[in-house]
Amino acid sequence: MPLQNRVTPFGDIVATRHRGRFTGNRGIIHDPATRTLLNRRWSSKAWIACVCEFRGRRRKVMAARSWTELFFLDEATALAAGHRPCFYCRRAEAEAFRGAWAQGNGGRPPRASQIDAVLHAERLDGRAKRLHPLREALSELPDGAMVASGGESFLIVRGAAWRWSFAGYSPTPIALADAALLTPPSIVNALRAGYRVEVGRD
Repeated sequence: MPLQNRVTPFGDIVATRHRGRFTGNRGIIHDPATRTLLNRRWSSKAWIACVCEFRGRRRKVMAARSWTELFFLDEATALAAGHRPCFYCRRAEAEAFRGAWAQGNGGRPPRASQIDAVLHAERLDGRAKRLHPLREALSELPDGAMVASGGESFLIVRGAAWRWSFAGYSPTPIALADAALLTPPSIVNALRAGYRVEVGRD
């Protein structure tokens, strides 16, 4: 039976047979004895996105009293949920993200804790995912941003919307007139400033 450790663009953590190209965590939110989630869905404001393999290290998922391994279809999904690149295993990407963040949001390149504080306010509305008003046309959003419409998630690539699923993306012909911004606005600003998000299939 699959573990409950796969993250949707809405930030929900579910069980599915699909694995994902990225891992990450929000702190310790599982019981290692049962390998099941606790009631809380985060224990740290540092929500990060990591590579699945790093220097040959392998972890048994949710088996120790350590950070809870979560998995994402791709980086666009992780960013939409409110995670950021890890400064340890993805240093180059994290530095590029920090530089784009500063350029897109104004000010000097922030510390990781400053990014986390901003994202924590942007990604949550109580325990639920915070949706943000869409103040521009879908075609004007940067590649890698995600929007929500009708309870589903859509990735924007070259002005077109692609429906998200655990297995990947499919084109959609619908207009998404009621769309709301799913990716936190500060991350959208970083994407617009040039951060290149990794998009892929399971």
